Amino acid sequence: MHLQNQQNLRSSWAKLIKDSRTALFLWSLLLSASVLTHTIDIPSGHVTCFFEDLHVDDKMTITFQVAGGGHLDIDFWLNDPQGNHLWNVIKRDTGTFTFTATQGGKHEYCFSNAMSTVSSKTVSFNVHGVMYVEDDAKMLPIELEIKHLASALEAVKEEQQYIVVREKLHRNTAESTNDRVKWWSLVQTAMVLGVTAWQVFYLKRFFEVKRAI
Repeated sequence: MHLQNQQNLRSSWAKLIKDSRTALFLWSLLLSASVLTHTIDIPSGHVTCFFEDLHVDDKMTITFQVAGGGHLDIDFWLNDPQGNHLWNVIKRDTGTFTFTATQGGKHEYCFSNAMSTVSSKTVSFNVHGVMYVEDDAKMLPIELEIKHLASALEAVKEEQQYIVVREKLHRNTAESTNDRVKWWSLVQTAMVLGVTAWQVFYLKRFFEVKRAI
């Protein structure tokens, strides 16, 4: 009886540790899914780069959006550890790229504002959907399901953040257009007042000359 109680106690502790591990894993994934979009300012003529260390067959998605500056465009490229271009776009305001690593090592992705000589650019971006294959082999089935769920939640959050950035961009464009219309209206009003004043002055001068004659 005593031996059976010890076995039951060990089994209970093992189940508790397993459940705690699963709960901790879920909590860490949910925390990782709540990471905010990164926002950086890139001065004119500068290039800003980041690195992501991946294994073979790891998957990753990169999303970016130019939120302000100049013509709202940026150059972007993603290189493998050998320096080969996996993705290269020029003068884009937004972009999304998903890829599977074919070799392990540091993958570099860069935002370039080198084409601009005056305007700095504000870029919002995020790296999400990273799935490390080597880690998957060590996970329990429920942990894999939790990981996929967290990845789906993160994708939804990224889409929401993308919509927020687009809304901000459209709002800035609308405000800029309203400012231009306002100033152009003021200029037109000033021109009309100027022409009116000149006509009044001219007519007054004209009648004064005729009266003198």
